Amino acid sequence: MTADQITLFAILVALFGLLAWGRWRYDVVAILALLAAVVAGVVPADQAFAGFGHPATITVAAILILSRSLTATGATDWIARAVRPATGATASHIGVLSSLAAALSAFMNNVGTLGLLMPVALQSARKAKRSPAVVLMPLSFGAILGGLVTLIGTPPNIIIATYRAEVAGAPFAMFDFTPVGAVTAFAGVAFVALVGWRLVPAAARQRAVSAELFDIEHYIAEARVPEDSAALGKTLAEIEEATKEIDALLVALLRGARRYRPSSGVPVQAGDTLIIEAGPEEIDKLVTALGLELGPKDSEGKTPLGAVGGALVEAVIAPRSRLEGQTVGSQRLIGRHGFTLLAVARQGRPYRGRLKAFRFGVGDVLLLHGEAERMPDALAAFGCLPLAERGLSLGQRGKAPYLIAIFAAAIAAASFGLLSIPIALSLAVVATVLFGLLPVRELYEGVDWPVIVLLGALIPVGGALEKTGATEVIAEAIYQATAGQSAVLVLVLLMVVTMTLSDILNNAATAVVMAPIGVGIAERLGASPDPFLMAVAIGASCAFLTPIGHQNNALIMGPGGYRFWDYWRMGLPLEILIVAVATPMILWVWPL
Repeated sequence: MTADQITLFAILVALFGLLAWGRWRYDVVAILALLAAVVAGVVPADQAFAGFGHPATITVAAILILSRSLTATGATDWIARAVRPATGATASHIGVLSSLAAALSAFMNNVGTLGLLMPVALQSARKAKRSPAVVLMPLSFGAILGGLVTLIGTPPNIIIATYRAEVAGAPFAMFDFTPVGAVTAFAGVAFVALVGWRLVPAAARQRAVSAELFDIEHYIAEARVPEDSAALGKTLAEIEEATKEIDALLVALLRGARRYRPSSGVPVQAGDTLIIEAGPEEIDKLVTALGLELGPKDSEGKTPLGAVGGALVEAVIAPRSRLEGQTVGSQRLIGRHGFTLLAVARQGRPYRGRLKAFRFGVGDVLLLHGEAERMPDALAAFGCLPLAERGLSLGQRGKAPYLIAIFAAAIAAASFGLLSIPIALSLAVVATVLFGLLPVRELYEGVDWPVIVLLGALIPVGGALEKTGATEVIAEAIYQATAGQSAVLVLVLLMVVTMTLSDILNNAATAVVMAPIGVGIAERLGASPDPFLMAVAIGASCAFLTPIGHQNNALIMGPGGYRFWDYWRMGLPLEILIVAVATPMILWVWPL
């Protein structure tokens, strides 16, 4: 091997190691890999940021924006509501949910699809008296499977299509993925609906439904402020600071018919009522320290939540949330929007420790208290998804048909070869803004910027693998290891290796690295590169074994109450089925 090849392999090993470690965000790791390659001289400095203008990067950004528009205008809401009548048998319930998720994901972002359907799934599960664990994992897997069907369904397909243009002179078209992807997705959805949900661990299926997740009324108390209280003249923020050693949360101050939130800055007066959220022992400590008098309870010894006023909202922390990685004590964002955090749950279990020290993570479920009318804007600012169906702005409802028409026109223009995919989708984005279908301020909010940064950074690294001959070294090693074996077996091995990498790494990163290796193997076998590229596309898009392989899997972990190792029980047989179904379909549609 040459010095450049050794350098690139060292960078790749470090890249994969850091991505699997998960301590640093994948976009940061990708930028570090790019800069290391530039400093080492294997990526020319004038080509370092060429990946950000690559057709694959532009296409992914455009489809993310259009997905945001489809959700914001309610263009998909009527489809989501079709699941309501199908809550009878478990198989039909899950089958309808997963099928809808797959159908929507064929044309919009997987995470956007899950965010749209998760509230519907939870509400329908509650109505059918089923645990969220029964429906959420099949829903997530269905959304991932739907991405296999079209070019724009998932970033790996876009990456594979544009890479084919570099090696074969023409990209895969919009529906070139459909024959293989649709059959594979159908088989996968049928599996999760008929068999897969039964493989969810019994412990997860028996966990409480969302409404029972927080028994918060046992942790809410009313306390009246007497004339000799130590709280007189202090604001709620000052009281919390003075009693920071006590793990209690001041939810609100009630004065007559008025309610003041903690950030209001109103000083406490005699006769006021404080609403406290804490465990029984901590409530007793706070009442004693401040000289308060506990208020009346109901017949079960609870303080009615109606006394607090406002609304209770359950929400799940989504990928890229501003709360991710922050502690409750250091994060003031929630309070600035007039909301109070009452409780959190992780992996289906309420957290009963010191709330101020809790560090937020993707998939955590939050119980928030605040004004109902401020909920949509607040959750958008937090980067959270509500676990209840959202109302749709009347001003946006009439715009859905126009957006669908623009999106369909872009798909048609690309399908018939009138425009390239990046140009067609970019024009659709511009049209949504010009026609007022998406406010300019929301234009960039729909973009998953870490994915864009990852693509922009790794595409030049992938190009360096080819230019230095590093991909040929890997392809030759695989070829020699399978010497004497049929090309079909090599194809299956490539798909399995790609699928395994995608289970622990980002799917886009896996596609960038494995696409040139697949083409290199095809060249040594004297075969067409198309079936090998399709194998990489299928493998990179199917991450079902862990919650870290795909954002959807991380997002359902909290609401579904799953543990890390719960995923493989359904995911492993599903991946085996996908290989068994996709391989003959690839060989039939894209002969060797």
